[in-house]
Amino acid sequence: MLTTRQGVRLLGAGDLGEFLALADADPVVNVFPSYRARTTNLEPRWLGGEVWGRFSGGRMVAACHVGANLVPINAGPDDARAFAERASGRGRSVSTIVGPHDAVEAFWGAIGMRWGRPREIRWRQPHLQIDAPPRVEPDGGVRRTTRQDLAEVYPACVAMYTEEVGISPEEGGGAELYRARVSQLISRGWSFARFHEGRLVFKAEVACATPYAAQIQGVYVPPEFRGQGLATRGMAAVVDIVRAEIAPTVSLYVNEWNHAARAAYARVGFEETARFSTVMF
Repeated sequence: MLTTRQGVRLLGAGDLGEFLALADADPVVNVFPSYRARTTNLEPRWLGGEVWGRFSGGRMVAACHVGANLVPINAGPDDARAFAERASGRGRSVSTIVGPHDAVEAFWGAIGMRWGRPREIRWRQPHLQIDAPPRVEPDGGVRRTTRQDLAEVYPACVAMYTEEVGISPEEGGGAELYRARVSQLISRGWSFARFHEGRLVFKAEVACATPYAAQIQGVYVPPEFRGQGLATRGMAAVVDIVRAEIAPTVSLYVNEWNHAARAAYARVGFEETARFSTVMF
């Protein structure tokens, strides 16, 4: 039987170095929590949540990001169950549990239905990465977007999110916040697109980045332009730009059933390095 907390405690700024050493032991898989730690200094007021660490013999052995997304970090099944024990003492505040499959499966198995029935569970999502030039010719028309492109980029982001997640990001009055997020990515130089006769025909964004890796999100081709190789050559261009200017390794994770996307990523040169799972509420 688990003992209370199992050496789990809230992390703060004083734990940043040890946390980054833990996360950066697997810097591509852990790019999101590593990025969040670097940009917030593990301060809860900037995190909009908390990060927990599990300790053994005075050493941090696993961690868990608890914000809008709950993400286990270097967590084995026992670590995940210890985090679930701590989480079970509070109401669910997260909208998604996401991370390496074994940790997410153990966490969800321990917390069960106490957090309510999930809207969907995607158990085995291939985690892909590339750290070399793409295997196909990049699309020379792909470029960073600007504020002047927002009228085309924002609707494409909404359409992609709705198609991928099953609900619109604008539901419940979320349009202003989502538009701000899209605008922020554009301002950072993390939004990429190709346009044809003024219309967006391909897009992708960098969701997070560290000195080691960048994670791509939001890859989208409008339905009327699919089947033309735009995603393959577009992603090759994104990989080239990101590896040259943001981080040396590019990663993403994709739904197991999305065979078209997986085939496009394989043609670019992405290789599977792990399996993720996502529990969505």
